[in-house]
Amino acid sequence: MKKQFSTSWIRSTQPRKQRKYGYNAPLHRKQKKFHAHLSAELRKKYGLRSVSVRTGDTIRIARGQFKKKDGKVDRIILKRERMFVKGIELIKKDGVKIPYPLHPSNVLILELDLGDKKRKKKIEAHLKKGSAPAEAVPAAPVMATQKNPLSRPDEKLKTVHPQHH
Repeated sequence: MKKQFSTSWIRSTQPRKQRKYGYNAPLHRKQKKFHAHLSAELRKKYGLRSVSVRTGDTIRIARGQFKKKDGKVDRIILKRERMFVKGIELIKKDGVKIPYPLHPSNVLILELDLGDKKRKKKIEAHLKKGSAPAEAVPAAPVMATQKNPLSRPDEKLKTVHPQHH
C-alpha cells in the first residue's frame, strides 16, 4: 500500500503528526530539510547559517558517540534522511565494520564542495545580494500595541514593551 502525503496539510502542534508529515514527504520536500549548520568561518564568509548537505562536504560530528570527529560525506540517503561519512564506522561483535548513519542536524559543515555549478551559483547570488550575516543585523526594539483579551471592549489598547516579555 502506498503511503499518502497530504499537500493540504498546513501545521499541527502534535509531534506525531509532524513526524508523520516528514516521514511520508516526497523526496523533493525532504531535500529542503536536509540542511546542516555552517562553521563560524563559513558563516562569516558566505553570510549563511545553514546549507544543504552534499557528498564531498567536509563535516564535524557534533552529537553522538563519534562527537568531534571530522570526515567527508560519502553517501546520502534522502529517503531515510541519513548520511554516511568516510571513516565513521561501527564495529559489530563479529568484527564486521558497517557505515554509521548520521542525521544532518547532528553535524557541522567545515568545508563546502563547490564543484557543483548550481550550488556555487546559489551561494554567489546570496553574496552579491549584499545581505549581511544574520548575527550582524541588530534587532530594533519595536513598540507593539495589543488588546488585552481579558479587558472589557470599551477599554483602551494596552502598550506592550518588548523588554518586559
